[in-house]
Parts: sequence; structure tokens; C-alpha cells
Amino acid sequence: MSPTLAEILDRLYGRFHRPEFIHPDPLEKVREAAVEDREIAGLVASALALGRVESILGAVGRVLARLASPREAVVALSREELGRLFADFRYRFVSGEQLAAFLFAAGECIRRYGTIEECFLAGMNRRDESVLPALSRFVAVLTSLAGRDLGILLSDPEKRSACKRLHLYLRWMVRRDEIDPGGWSLPRRLLLVPVDVHMLRVSRILGLTARRQADQSASLEITGALRRLCPEDPVKYDFSITRLGIHPDLTYDDLIEKRS
Repeated sequence: MSPTLAEILDRLYGRFHRPEFIHPDPLEKVREAAVEDREIAGLVASALALGRVESILGAVGRVLARLASPREAVVALSREELGRLFADFRYRFVSGEQLAAFLFAAGECIRRYGTIEECFLAGMNRRDESVLPALSRFVAVLTSLAGRDLGILLSDPEKRSACKRLHLYLRWMVRRDEIDPGGWSLPRRLLLVPVDVHMLRVSRILGLTARRQADQSASLEITGALRRLCPEDPVKYDFSITRLGIHPDLTYDDLIEKRS
């Protein structure tokens, strides 16, 4: 008899939801940061999560090293000072000017709201069924405070993007266990699964979705399927599933069985 979906996912979770499977992952840069710096470290790590993971780790490390104390730095430094600090920075499609504007916007969020969390929660409504409405407002606020187009640094939920990196950031900030550092008070049940082509492929194999594009609809559909198994924590299995393709020693055969 073929294993049920719940049995497959629980087996993956039991085997791979452990700290030794984090590297290589941008999450390790967040976990390395001091508690007061995690919001900014996570924002940088998720925004730059583009391309090969080794390159991502290098880029995130360079940014955080220049900031030294990330929260203190983004609050204290002016737009011009951040621009000079990152004038020579370049990572893939991200310029130093864009990064400086992004960090200035994050600092302005903290100056106005006290924390990034409070800025995000200001867009929440208790009737919301997911983080999407608050995420749309959060993106709009950051873009407005940046005073310029942030390009690929910031996806827009209003354009039906999967917003994989922003949902990854929220997972890191909200869930607290041996993997995710957590700290935010947002309910786990409102989180959406971060979906990219890799997560979509595994989800199709597992029968979580039949969609062929890694977009917002796919994220909602996959989250809905996982919410039926774990209503209070639908993103619980995300880390375990995504070890495939991140950890160099794991293959599809190690993790999943095709369901008949």
C-alpha cells in the first residue's frame, strides 16, 4: 500500500527538520545574527536569495559585515550615508543604489513603528485569512519609503507574484523551533508556503497542486492542501521539503515516493 500524504510529509519532517540540514541556506545568516538584528538580517537574506546558494551567502555576508550592527546601522545612517557605504555593491540585478534605498526604507520603518514587525502588523485585520493583505501593504510602505523602484529586491503580491522570498522571510520571523528563529506574534496559521519552481515540482509530485506556474495561485493552493493536514501551521513542512535541491547530498529518491 502506498503511504499517505501525511505519512510522507511526517517522514520527511522527522528525518530532515534538524539544524544539521540548514547549511547551505540563507537562513544561517539570520540565525547567526543577534536577536535585535534578526529582522534586518532576515530582510537582507531573503531579498538577496537569488541564484546559487553559495553566491547568496557571500552577498548577504558582505552586506551584513558592512552594517556591523544591522538594526542600529539602518536606523542611524541617512540615505546618503547608506548610498556611500554600498556605492560599489552589486549582486546579480541588484545595484548598490537599490540596496541602500531598501535599507533606508527598513530603517525608516523602525523609526516610525519601532520594529519591522509592528510595521507589518499595522496592515493586519483580524478577519484576514492569510498574510496577503498585510504583505501587500508592507510592500507598498517599503516602496514608498524607499522613494524609488527597488527592482527585483521586492516582489509585489498585487501582481500575483508568488513572493517566495517575502514568504520565506515571514516563515523565519514567525515560526520558532529548532530551525526558524521566530519572534513575531503573527499567527502561524496565516503564513503561506514560499513557492519557487523547485517547491512547485515537489508539490506536483506529492499531489499538493496540479498548477504549472510558481505563482500566487500555486502558493495558495499548496498552502490550502497543507493546511488541511496542519491547520495551525501550514508552513511546517516547508523546510523539510526544500532540503531537496539545497543540500548537495540529497536527491528526490532520498526524500519522496511518487504517489500512485
